[in-house]
Amino acid sequence: MNALERVRNTVAGEPVDHLCCQPMLMQFAASYSGMKFIDYTKDGRKMAEAQLRVYREFDIDVLLTCSDPAREVIDIAGEGSIEWFDNQGPAIQEERAALADKARLKEFRMPDLHESGRMYDRIKAETIMRREAGPNASICGWVEGPLALAAELRGINRIMVDFTDDAGFARDLLHFCADVAILYADAQVEAGVDTIGMSDAASGLLGPVLYREFIVGEQMRVFRHIKEKHPQIFTRQHMCGKITRLAEDFATLPVDIYEIDFPSDLARIKQVVGDRVLSGNISTITDVFEGTPERVYESVGRCHAICGKKFIVNCGCEVPPHSPVENVRAMVRYAKEH
Repeated sequence: MNALERVRNTVAGEPVDHLCCQPMLMQFAASYSGMKFIDYTKDGRKMAEAQLRVYREFDIDVLLTCSDPAREVIDIAGEGSIEWFDNQGPAIQEERAALADKARLKEFRMPDLHESGRMYDRIKAETIMRREAGPNASICGWVEGPLALAAELRGINRIMVDFTDDAGFARDLLHFCADVAILYADAQVEAGVDTIGMSDAASGLLGPVLYREFIVGEQMRVFRHIKEKHPQIFTRQHMCGKITRLAEDFATLPVDIYEIDFPSDLARIKQVVGDRVLSGNISTITDVFEGTPERVYESVGRCHAICGKKFIVNCGCEVPPHSPVENVRAMVRYAKEH
């Protein structure tokens, strides 16, 4: 059974030869491939090279194109809020946020995905991955979720205040950000991905009232568009942090694969989402970075016991770049043996 069939059967609840293994390898992939992460984020050819290497040498089931939060920001608003570093991804400086002045939102337009832009650079990586890995590989495209992109453009502290002080502006910004995600998802499907992942990490900072009032509707628009226009595409949602209290609402989304970070209550979320695929919940720190292969293997087993057959082996978020290689292989080994 090839990787794409394994993902498809897992989502459908049909038999697989073994569990899927889709660890979030980003900085780890770059480090393992002997390159600086800043080069990985700036050059789609480097990203493709590193992803293809870990895909083959670890025998995992996905090539991942998530890298950093600044692709959409730069193509929409320029580099004024971005800080570049030598060996980490670009970071957004909130004091220089593109939307520190709310009036600038009226000037924003949909990015045109030009070939010199950072959004297109991910598409370039996906095109190379599909060509080199072939039609049986699983390739996960990536978009920033409505709240994630809103926080990156406005600043996380400002957008949180906006929910109370200027709800109309917050809604307009979130709607714009969801439109960007839809545009970017369509373009990545054309490039050959079979899965679209959406990160809305800042949602973990919200309680259920604000999440329900402002966020879930815009997330719904993105996922519903993907499912209606591209019914063959798998959808994957990632929200960092402790999101247990949001489960009743995000369970309404047309999502195939939920990535659950390790602070969340996996058993409770399983009760709520029911017969959907869950992934992750293994601690990126105490298990994958600081732990032993035996501890990683046991932690994967705990999650598998909770989720049953609709489970994809992963840790709660990105695998730290200097994690022991043996710990990553322990995740893969558990998947191959179950």
